[in-house]
Amino acid sequence: MEESRKKFVGFIDKALATASTMHRDELLFSYKGIPYPRAFYSPETFKALESFEARSDDVILAAYPKSGTNWLSQILTDLIAISQKKTPGSESSVNAEEPEEFPYLEAGDAEKFERMTKLPSPRFMVTNLRPENLPQSIFKNNAKILLLIRNPKDVATSYYHFSNGVTTVPSYETWDDFFTDFMTKKTAWGCYLEYLSEWNKYADKENIMTITYEEIKENPALSVKNIATFFGIALTEEQLQLVVERSSFQSMKKNSDKTHGSFGKVLFRKGGVSDWKNLFSEDQNVKMDKAFEEHIAGTTLGKKLKYDLYCKA
Repeated sequence: MEESRKKFVGFIDKALATASTMHRDELLFSYKGIPYPRAFYSPETFKALESFEARSDDVILAAYPKSGTNWLSQILTDLIAISQKKTPGSESSVNAEEPEEFPYLEAGDAEKFERMTKLPSPRFMVTNLRPENLPQSIFKNNAKILLLIRNPKDVATSYYHFSNGVTTVPSYETWDDFFTDFMTKKTAWGCYLEYLSEWNKYADKENIMTITYEEIKENPALSVKNIATFFGIALTEEQLQLVVERSSFQSMKKNSDKTHGSFGKVLFRKGGVSDWKNLFSEDQNVKMDKAFEEHIAGTTLGKKLKYDLYCKA
């Protein structure tokens, strides 16, 4: 167990160390028009990913960065442990909880996909990619995807604090500078609203379940129950409460040194809703509202985000 976790944390620490030696202008590279952090990704890995063969029982979490990815990863690894008749957090759940490969599908070396063919099912993987940049086998083989989305103003706010806490993406002297880059597609992973628009084309497929950060905050137990049902995992009331408890912000923040190394201090900052109100100016609110209207309002995902509730002052 300790060995696997060390490998996971080691990958992150190595990326942070690599990025710390780079000039700001070297941190990102572009692949198919979208910027990505060079310390985590490479064109060779993206190219190798194209021929990756997904399995129908793969468990996939798709989310734009700073949407609550680590939170949902915790929930899903615990659910996988339960599906394998193991108790989350116990020594026996090692296989489900300790990834043998860094779980972000597109991150790491190009040979990882060959190693992944030897991993037992169900394989858990996370992706920050838009659907058109994922291997087609995922859709062809009907692998189940949990699509996690969050209101765009909180995504931008969380991303700003994140960018100033890590070495892997460019940092910003001011929020205004970051907001300008975020809205003009210059930040890593590209435009969030375009990300939503692309995923919206897949939102009605049976093998995709969409859940929002906000609805999980409102009712964690119901959300975990719905996720488990989607992946066909039976839960007792006791197991449900254990998953909810272990995935609480307080619990994850407390264990972040062990689970994510030095990265944990940056990942688990506030874990709340509406922090955007502390940063957005009136003009920035207008710009984001207009962009939301143009890209995603009125669509399946746009409605699910409840923009008027969470993004109007």
